[in-house]
Amino acid sequence: MKHANGDTPGPARTGQDPDLLRRLLRAKDRMDAASHEDWPVSRLAQVSHVSEAHFARCFKDAFGVPPHRYLLTRRIERARALLRDTELPILDIALRTGWNSLGTFGRTFRDITGESPSEIRAREQAAREAARRMPACYASAAHRPALTIAVSEKRRREADATKTAPSKPEVT
Repeated sequence: MKHANGDTPGPARTGQDPDLLRRLLRAKDRMDAASHEDWPVSRLAQVSHVSEAHFARCFKDAFGVPPHRYLLTRRIERARALLRDTELPILDIALRTGWNSLGTFGRTFRDITGESPSEIRAREQAAREAARRMPACYASAAHRPALTIAVSEKRRREADATKTAPSKPEVT
């Protein structure tokens, strides 16, 4: 379906100005580096040197999601890592990842992941505990490459190397 101006809607429009894309990437990189900070569209537009409306529209065209959704995703990714790798209280994790209230953090986290922060932490801890109880020989075997795949791949490569181009029949 085409818009009145002839553009087709979609997450990645071709033909965007490369200079604009670089500026959008600069704003995206700033969000990645400091996702715990407030990043209103006005601030991001200043980083990109475009108007707020133009920034929001171009960001979504370039990356497939609006800037606010992208920022929420980055915050949730960081929160999941902290839940998995630390014993910090959930309130501290919420504050470190940019939320001002535990309720907003919990609701947003559940909306995006389908689980509460405490459910994710409990599942990750149970998996870590199960891995600790597993005998080392089983863990090694689980991470060992499958030899049948390696042998098959080696044979496939050897077969490809020995194949010759079909010869053309002689014309008399």
